[in-house]
Amino acid sequence: MKQIYFCCLLLGTLLANAQTEIDGIMMSKKQLCTGAVYQYSSWDNYWEGTFKRNNQNLGTVSNNNISINANYGVSDKLNVIVSLPYIATKASAGTLKGQNGLQDFSATIKYMPIEKTIGGATYSLYTIAGISVPTTNYVADFLPLSIGLQSKTGTFRLMGDYQRGNFFTTLSGAYMKRAKITIDRNAYFTTEMIHSNEVAMPDVINVNFRMGYRSSRLIAEAFVDNQVTQVGFDITKNNMPFPSNAMNAVKVGVHTKYTFPKKPELSLVSGFNRVLDGRNIGQTNAVYAGFFYIINFNKK
Repeated sequence: MKQIYFCCLLLGTLLANAQTEIDGIMMSKKQLCTGAVYQYSSWDNYWEGTFKRNNQNLGTVSNNNISINANYGVSDKLNVIVSLPYIATKASAGTLKGQNGLQDFSATIKYMPIEKTIGGATYSLYTIAGISVPTTNYVADFLPLSIGLQSKTGTFRLMGDYQRGNFFTTLSGAYMKRAKITIDRNAYFTTEMIHSNEVAMPDVINVNFRMGYRSSRLIAEAFVDNQVTQVGFDITKNNMPFPSNAMNAVKVGVHTKYTFPKKPELSLVSGFNRVLDGRNIGQTNAVYAGFFYIINFNKK
């Protein structure tokens, strides 16, 4: 869902925020964490199926993304997370015009039913469910310069977290169910000719592993993320991508969060990620930075 929430992998819009659905952190009851993250990503090489190539009619495809995020602690074990990104795309060569606008609003419920400390180590289990819906009538059938895929998406994720001292590991897996979309043409070709303006979108499976250092002041982690589209088809030779293409990616990155000792409600986040291998996506490099502020609604 932030991320993801399934963002268009060709755009590389994976964001990592302060408290998200894929980390082992929960907001306390009646606390609101809100802030913004800016991300820049770009690619000039991409995979056409499994064939890696570039395209001088596109040059470098870049993406500027500003995401507004909020996480509210309904209880110490139940959080509600919302996010809304504004995205602008651009190609450095050719005649295709970049797109810009608000993308998909996402809402996620993050629940921690189990947290046990055994022998100095803490084990936590999380169940996470969310939805994302397009907020504007942006054009999905304009990849790789579309800002999204226009598909309503439901996500369920199961996550486990282990922490001993300041060392932690987190492993999660998610299934993303995507609804059909409507495009502005009455026929299109996948592996066969289809006479319809409706496109069936393949579902997605995501596995995420992260590990690193976590304290009340500093989080520094590395992660590996693998996203696999169920079914889908490849970009045909020298053709544009299509919304229902298989879009697979193995991505690695680092993420940091620093909380100011004299102002503990304020934190800064930053990170970098890169696509190592993929199918029908760009080999994206992305860098991001942002801030978050906690508002405490508990009575004194």
